[in-house]
Amino acid sequence: MAKRINGGIQYKQTPGDVAFNVINITVFALFTLLCIFPFYYLFINTISDNSLVAANQITLLPEGIHFDNYIALKDVNDFANSVIVTVARTVIATSLMVVISAFAGYLTTKREMWHRSFWYRFLVVTMYFNAGTIPWYLNMLGLGLTDNFWGYILPALVSPYNIILVKTYIESIPASLEESATIDGASVMQVFTKIILPLSKPILATIAVFGAVANWNSLQDSLILMSNSPELYTLQHRLWIYLNSSSNLAASMTTGGGTAAATLNTKVIKYTISMVTIIPIMLVYPFMQRYFEEGIMLGAVKG
Repeated sequence: MAKRINGGIQYKQTPGDVAFNVINITVFALFTLLCIFPFYYLFINTISDNSLVAANQITLLPEGIHFDNYIALKDVNDFANSVIVTVARTVIATSLMVVISAFAGYLTTKREMWHRSFWYRFLVVTMYFNAGTIPWYLNMLGLGLTDNFWGYILPALVSPYNIILVKTYIESIPASLEESATIDGASVMQVFTKIILPLSKPILATIAVFGAVANWNSLQDSLILMSNSPELYTLQHRLWIYLNSSSNLAASMTTGGGTAAATLNTKVIKYTISMVTIIPIMLVYPFMQRYFEEGIMLGAVKG
């Protein structure tokens, strides 16, 4: 039911509306807790007394809080190197992907682009068809990208889905802005760098989140391409190795001594390493959330 007050419209909620809102909020609150709890459970087990963790006595609140498990990671062979490789890969590959996606998305909006329709359709087709893992590996081997850091970077530069998102977003920008700049004598690159890029921050932040998460969590390329170069293993690859040899890892981490270190067990090791791989990417999202929500909504308006 609605009534007009001072030229505006005020809606009066019925009992059914109130009940719907309560149920809706409750369901989404429970869903949010279900999503958060696994990370919370991991974290409280990594900072609780290790003997209590081994006995499955930690449920909702941490007990015997300490951070020795994280400090003990410094004794793990090649762990720090894997962190450096993963951070470098994520920053470099994501940055280059965003720049290329922005420029490629802008080009596909230009009607004067040579065979624009063909290239755009060709780009879309690659989203649905691929040769498979073995041809991909043979191709990377032929290009000399196995046991090579650039094997992480070059294949991640072009993302058809992200290019399409950028293209769709740029098409929502008023064409009059670009036309005015062109009349004033601005070149294509000047229009792109001074008008299109500043106005495209929301969608660029969105694809940056996509790219950063994909690069940080990637495992297959490290497993397949870097098999002979342990110094190039990513953090996810190290995590996979550690989870398969956590007993030996626990022994190596207890060499530093200390009460907490002395009670390290495979469960604590798995929780701690898993948490370390999760925390950095979780810290990025809150800073990008505002742009992410705006960009993904506006980028999905047109097809």
